[in-house]
Amino acid sequence: MKLWRVDDVMTREVLSVGVDTPYRELVDLLISRRVSAVPVVDRHDRVTGIVSEADLLHKVEAAGGASPRIFDAWRRRGDRAKAGGRTAAEVMTTPVVSAEPGLSLAAAARRMQREHVKRLPVVDQQGHLIGIVTRSDLLKVHRRSDSEICRDVMDEALRDTSADAGVPVQVSCSDGVVTLSGRVHFRSAAERIAGITRRVPGVVDVADGLTFDIDDSMITGSERGTPFGVA
Repeated sequence: MKLWRVDDVMTREVLSVGVDTPYRELVDLLISRRVSAVPVVDRHDRVTGIVSEADLLHKVEAAGGASPRIFDAWRRRGDRAKAGGRTAAEVMTTPVVSAEPGLSLAAAARRMQREHVKRLPVVDQQGHLIGIVTRSDLLKVHRRSDSEICRDVMDEALRDTSADAGVPVQVSCSDGVVTLSGRVHFRSAAERIAGITRRVPGVVDVADGLTFDIDDSMITGSERGTPFGVA
């Protein structure tokens, strides 16, 4: 089973700008290319910041004539400076929340949620920009076909269960929902199969209909949800 990573779904040809890119050019780029943000790179192509529509909108908001008292009450420190910014370096958000190409999709999703960002520039070990991954990119794993998902379940979840099975385990998949049925000898085997199935890329849910002959969860050295004989 292939673990999907950021480099499986990221956009490799990334629109980026330099630190000296003028404000008006930033606006033109976002509108003409229909993107909501661009990474800012230095002359060595290392990511130094990111400019989003939100960063650029501070200037529009300031043009509304807010009083200094209201202006200074804006939630984020530096908003006033961004409103007066003329270049990418002066309006960008920094430091950048980025991702490594080998990061799992689950870890990337958690990072986006934790940092409240919609995208992650992807950088190599030297900090060079090599791609960008968005929230919609992370959803691409759920475009896998049902046949691909079934194949992974058969290859991975059922690979070591032939000796345990009282009857063959049946697997079907519809719209990403995997249905498991059949009977195995041990409860731990049934739980192992269901657990591995849930981790198969593209699985939306598991309808676990597996039954078992022996509940081995109380045997010393085995815990519920842990494969029999594994500490």
